[in-house]
Amino acid sequence: MSDNLPGGALTPADGLTLSRMGYGAMQLAGPHVFGPPRDRAQALAVLREAVDRGVRHIDTSDFYGPKVVNELIREALHPYPEDLHLVTKVGARRGDDASWLPALQPDELKAQVHDNLRHLGLEVLDVVNLRVGVAEGTGDDPLSEQFGALAELRQQGLIRHLGLSNVTLDQLTEAQAIAPVVTVQNLYNLANRQDDALVDRCAAENIAFAAFFPLGGFTPLQSDTLNAVAARVGASPQQVALAWLLQRSPTMALIPGTSTLAHLRENLAAADLTLPADAIEDLNTIGA
Repeated sequence: MSDNLPGGALTPADGLTLSRMGYGAMQLAGPHVFGPPRDRAQALAVLREAVDRGVRHIDTSDFYGPKVVNELIREALHPYPEDLHLVTKVGARRGDDASWLPALQPDELKAQVHDNLRHLGLEVLDVVNLRVGVAEGTGDDPLSEQFGALAELRQQGLIRHLGLSNVTLDQLTEAQAIAPVVTVQNLYNLANRQDDALVDRCAAENIAFAAFFPLGGFTPLQSDTLNAVAARVGASPQQVALAWLLQRSPTMALIPGTSTLAHLRENLAAADLTLPADAIEDLNTIGA
């Protein structure tokens, strides 16, 4: 099976084999990740094509929309292929004005797990990431109470595996004292490499490091060096940025998002791009 997974296979836990090139479903919602999609038919088509092309790692959350994205996933893909893994996250809610609000009390987290189960049409969630920190960075608050609440749901059989999002090295250590951590999802890309040590630790411990905003997110990557390398290897700058991430670490997993079929196909093609050593050397200077 792993030969057919874009980017190859990553197995951070028994029964959890992810395609290293995954798909981030956030952009399927409307503007500001709020409300219905601009083009519902295309949103459904993107999800179906991603799975048809071998993606077995879809990142989502009930606060995308809210609930809009999970309901699209259910409509497009349910009943789900047995080897498809939906990775969701909890720890926030949306205001009526589309604002992002912390929702980290244990009872709030448990309610969010049940919301994800209901809107995805599942009886158990494959992976739930606890989202802490701020929108594009980490904090240093203790997380034992919050992670412990999710560990209780894991013991009850509502969650198979646990992960973390927007965390530090110390917070990973704190969580691991409570339950196994199979995924870490932090902001990381060519130009934002403050988590190099965390990437390396995840590789050493066989934890999937899911780099969100792999292409820069709300401020897309812009670099003359990136453009020059892309021209040299005959690929787009976006494809080169994704290929660099896949070669950065053996446990790197990517979840680039898009709401168009053309962009989805371009992203998936990056999984077949192998960058030569001199290109890697040049690219490494971007985030230095």
